[in-house]
Amino acid sequence: MGDDVTPQEFTGADRTRHREKIRRNLDALERMLREEAFDAADPMTGLELELNLIDEVGDPAMRNEQVLRAIADPAFVSELGRFNVEINAEPTLLRNHGLTTLEADLRTRLNAAEERATTQGAHLVMIGILPTLAEKHLSRNAISDDARYDLLNEQVLEARGEDIAIDIENQEHLHTTADSIVPEAACTSTQFHVQTSPDQFAAYWNASQAIAGAQLATAANSPYLLGRELWRETRIPLFEQATDTRSEELKAQGVRPRVWFGERWITSVFDLFEENARYFPALLPIVDDEDPVEVLDSGGIPSLAELKLHNGTVYRWNRPVYDIADGMPHLRVENRVLAAGPTVADTVANAAFYFGLVRALAEDERPVWSRMPFATARENFQAAARQGIDARLGWPGVGQIPATELIREHLLPLAAGGLDAWGVDAAERDRYLGIIEGRCAARTNGAEWFARKMHARDGMERFDALRATLLEYREAMHTNEPVHTWS
Repeated sequence: MGDDVTPQEFTGADRTRHREKIRRNLDALERMLREEAFDAADPMTGLELELNLIDEVGDPAMRNEQVLRAIADPAFVSELGRFNVEINAEPTLLRNHGLTTLEADLRTRLNAAEERATTQGAHLVMIGILPTLAEKHLSRNAISDDARYDLLNEQVLEARGEDIAIDIENQEHLHTTADSIVPEAACTSTQFHVQTSPDQFAAYWNASQAIAGAQLATAANSPYLLGRELWRETRIPLFEQATDTRSEELKAQGVRPRVWFGERWITSVFDLFEENARYFPALLPIVDDEDPVEVLDSGGIPSLAELKLHNGTVYRWNRPVYDIADGMPHLRVENRVLAAGPTVADTVANAAFYFGLVRALAEDERPVWSRMPFATARENFQAAARQGIDARLGWPGVGQIPATELIREHLLPLAAGGLDAWGVDAAERDRYLGIIEGRCAARTNGAEWFARKMHARDGMERFDALRATLLEYREAMHTNEPVHTWS
């Protein structure tokens, strides 16, 4: 949720007006889809990367405001927690060495940002959950100094009516409560964006859902939270629980969670926006003066501000995005499945795997979602979040097999063909997909590396071991060597 908001209180009348305006937005969007008023001639891709801040000993550094001032790069923005920042990469075309350019640009910007952050006693780390976070770091005081975060915090807690409960069990068990949404800030992710035409959107979204489990298995990077070893991608249950506006009674009634994998394949992007309006009460019922239908009638492009803001508070793992660039509206799938890190090279390899595989599946004459029950995609997602690279996943034609076998034998060849279709150079394609293949061969991703290092330090006090391992992780991160090659 990147829109600027101001502190305010909402009345019942505000919510009624907002509901009516959302319906007006949907009417305008439906008409735009019917009239094919979207830019999709030369689809762009994009990437957002969330980062953690640590001090010299590896503990969270609560100073993103000072760090952002020192970095002084508009590509870097604040995030929910004072120990977070985010970098937004320039949208790019994949052809003509787009992936290599993305890696070089990210490394240049991150290295410069790291140098400036050190002047504020902070260092940047790319990892899904900062393993040295302790309960004392998750108080309300950890929320960034920004009105939108304060307002969102108030509305989530008001909707829930009670403290947020975090209950996660796998290797170990964590049960705690929070009086704010700060635990959400512990979840730092990589977000991939792929632009698509309205008629192809459903195929790209369905394909993204189908491969979410494979993505998680190969790139899990969040094994520890508050001193406990939990899921290999603990971000998944933590984010689901930290933003849950439902009381226990509403959960029992089957009310849908705001962090949502979904429940069916779709036939149109409209399905997702309409579901968001139908199933989820507005957290931020802010209404502007634009009449989107009148704007369309006059030949303009409506902002659909209410629909966009509401969409930003429904946290689908693959989210639909409506936006305007250079005076033209466009649609994107925002893939929000993966954790940050471990290195820039790993991050761009994850991007190559996603962009290549999603294109291959979306353009397949016999779509995988016509042969795979939606429940299987959801079960794959959960299994990979729990077990990471050791997960077993279901796939049409091969049944339940190890994720590493599925990826190496079946999905990487598809991803290679998809990258070819994007116009990616063969050597570039092979380099990045080779990183994914290397992880599978070594059965090592960020979560496995970190957990193995921790187990080797079993005799140490837990948080001392976490700090030592995180500092070792940070040192290896700066080499930009893929995680499966780390010692």
